[in-house]
Amino acid sequence: MKTVTLTLSGVLLATSALIAPGLACAQTSPAAPQAAAPQDPAAQDEPEAAGELDEVVVLGRFIPEPNRESAEVAAFLTSEDLERTGDSSAAGALARVTGLTVVEGRFVYVRGLGERYSSALLNGSPLPSPEPLQRVVPLDLFPSSILESVTVQKSYSVDFPGEFGGGVIDLRTVDAPNDPFFSMSASIGGNTETTGDEGLIYFGSRTDFTGFDDGTRDVPGPLAIAFGQGVPVNSANFGALELERIGHSLVNSPLRLLQRETTPVNFGFDFAGGLKSDSSLGTFGLIAVAGYSNSWATRNGVQEEAQFSGAVLVPVTSKAFESNQNDIQLNFLGGLSLITDNSDYRWTNFFVRNVTKEARISVGPDFDAGGEVQRTDYTEWYERQLFSSQLSGEHEFLDGALEFAWRAAYALTERNAPYETRFEYGIATDGAFLHEIGGNRISFSELDDDIVSGGADLSYTLALSDYRDAVFSVGVAWSDNNRDAERRDLQFVPASTLTEEQRRSRVDYLYSDANIGPTGLILSEVTGSAGSGAAAYSAQLEVAAAYLQVDAEFIPLVRTTFGVRYEDGYQSVTTRDLFGGAAPFAPTEIEEQYFLPSFTATWNFAEDQQFRLGASQTIGRPQFRELAPQSYTDPETDREFTGNPFLVDTEILNLDARYEWFFARQQYLTAGVFFKDLDKPVEATIVTSGNARQQSYLNSPQATIYGAEIEAKKYFEFPDSGSAFIADKRWLVQANYTWSDSEVNVEPGDFVRTPGGGGANEDATFFIEDGSRLQGQSEHVANLQLGWEDDTARSQATIIVNYVSERVSARGAGGAGNREPDYIQDPGIFVDFVYRKDFEAGGRELGFALELRNLLNTDFDEYQELGNKILINNYELGSSASVSLTARF
Repeated sequence: MKTVTLTLSGVLLATSALIAPGLACAQTSPAAPQAAAPQDPAAQDEPEAAGELDEVVVLGRFIPEPNRESAEVAAFLTSEDLERTGDSSAAGALARVTGLTVVEGRFVYVRGLGERYSSALLNGSPLPSPEPLQRVVPLDLFPSSILESVTVQKSYSVDFPGEFGGGVIDLRTVDAPNDPFFSMSASIGGNTETTGDEGLIYFGSRTDFTGFDDGTRDVPGPLAIAFGQGVPVNSANFGALELERIGHSLVNSPLRLLQRETTPVNFGFDFAGGLKSDSSLGTFGLIAVAGYSNSWATRNGVQEEAQFSGAVLVPVTSKAFESNQNDIQLNFLGGLSLITDNSDYRWTNFFVRNVTKEARISVGPDFDAGGEVQRTDYTEWYERQLFSSQLSGEHEFLDGALEFAWRAAYALTERNAPYETRFEYGIATDGAFLHEIGGNRISFSELDDDIVSGGADLSYTLALSDYRDAVFSVGVAWSDNNRDAERRDLQFVPASTLTEEQRRSRVDYLYSDANIGPTGLILSEVTGSAGSGAAAYSAQLEVAAAYLQVDAEFIPLVRTTFGVRYEDGYQSVTTRDLFGGAAPFAPTEIEEQYFLPSFTATWNFAEDQQFRLGASQTIGRPQFRELAPQSYTDPETDREFTGNPFLVDTEILNLDARYEWFFARQQYLTAGVFFKDLDKPVEATIVTSGNARQQSYLNSPQATIYGAEIEAKKYFEFPDSGSAFIADKRWLVQANYTWSDSEVNVEPGDFVRTPGGGGANEDATFFIEDGSRLQGQSEHVANLQLGWEDDTARSQATIIVNYVSERVSARGAGGAGNREPDYIQDPGIFVDFVYRKDFEAGGRELGFALELRNLLNTDFDEYQELGNKILINNYELGSSASVSLTARF
């Protein structure tokens, strides 16, 4: 039998022949008569005629998984990658992916586009968010222990939701193992800025360490009854004795008194187990993962605000702040599966609860107080929790030619912030701090956000030849996202001027029962008062979609994927007056229908190389909070936010090109370019009202972002090095780099609509500078991993470097001709080290891990600069270390 291997040039010459059904890749055909008699020596040296070929092998079929299966530009994190970097959550792990940056440790920016332009899916189903300012779920809620893989798809395909700008992040949870297992691990760690130092605390409740309050922070019964009356809790609606009783019901000292205590070490536990079992129905599978972590973070820094002094900026408010934050997380993943000959059923349930307990102090001259020194104390408790349950199935018919998949999911997130307290102080001539009674607040807020979703996909595979197929797919999807948010604000008002002794007293003494009454401190509700916007809102986003897609190799070695998605979306945000009056703002409604096409072509021109081209049209929708005109103070920055009900959808054109060379298993070189045109992108802006500053949102007229990406992964081995340490190891070099640039375009005649303008058209050049960068876009993003793997010693070590250049976090305040510079974040460079080793002790399989984070002690830096550098938010992060031990059974 004669075998002919076609290289690139051979493929091009043989294309016409390959299209014929009789000449497919690696196809065997009946032998033809010989051209010459066997005894003719000359004839034996002649090449055989085309009709005499027994086999034709076309190169280009050896791209390793999952890259071969993917028809799009995508990046993949495997369980091996997650283990190597040792990141505790999906957010941390995704910071290593080409072109991705992580903001606030929670939100992922893909290719410089903010979190609003990316979507996160859990096993293909959408997720709600517990964040007041975002509709996108924060990815720090997903511990890496529950993840089997993460896919970041950067070019759009119509089987994904149409809200796609930077990319879609699909988190895939672990599945039942083939072999039974059980493991448990414990970790301990610390931070140079936090562990062992004296830090701020407040007592709270006895069970705070569990992540659950013991009832101390529940809304007291008398206050709950008063809230239910539908009127403000004040002297106009309640009698003096009623207000006194309600005031006495509020918990005092445990939730108000700040103290100092030595900050303990961080620690955590994880458990995992799973098995599969055969039965008459099929193979049953079970997987369970549970974890608990308790960590602390102390921050000491500076927060400033500036105003113009001539042509330069000078700080007019400059406050030193200190905070101590205790984060407790509990998580559980449970999954059941049933696999039969033609079907696969899965039921996956995930629960995570993340609680932040924080004590803060801010001290310094305040412009709103005439430049006098002010101190503000805060105590806070934020509960975030997510529950997701998904049923899914995959079925094969016609010997696998016809496939049907379906999924149905319900997900609920909740955010509860009871007893947020704020107490303000002035300063006396002797340096003592005195209560400024007008600055006290006690707040209760709740947010519930849920999604009911479902989808079905049907695909049929049509053979074009023995080795080329066309897959025709259709699908439908539906989701209904509903959110309710409510906030109540209370304040104690003095019946008469406080005495000097009262102003100098401890906070729990001043607000003790002895001082609460008709002649002392009187409780008064200030919910929805001037400047604080709507106290409650309801929001909905319902999307119904259908798509048609074709994935085929009509031309040998050229895979084309094209289709169109239709989406019908209805989004509304309705503010509510908690006291039965007319809503403070008219409902916001956005109802749009879109046809969203996509096309990707992949030319597999060599056995280990391919080239991709992609084009698509997608959208970005404003987030609920951006549309809701309800003021909210972000505890991260102490910055006040208010929404803009006049925002509209963003429409996005996406173009991609990428070259991929997979020269060995798990080793590759990729390089690509991308371009995006955004019509009416949503951006944050700083607005002023008197001396106060708020962050709001507007639609810029138009923007573009473009860039280039390169990534390489290579293993090296030196068996003849002469050194056992070097020869026994496989050495890893993995790096990626993304360069990008962006530009916001504003021309005369362009307009924006803002809450301050009442929705009227306003000159866009007043708010936005032509040629400025898009918010969130960093020009340079780079990652480097250097390490080794030693199978003999069962050890692994990796140095991990991450660099992100400056990015715009918000537009500067002011108007045309007098605009402040933008707020800039400088993430900087982070260096981590992770070492792992497996060993046996006492007949038990054990694993040891050492993790060192932020070895360069990079700080958090957000600033403005014009003549002077204004430290908007600056604090030390510190370096961290942790060790863990895992036992496997």
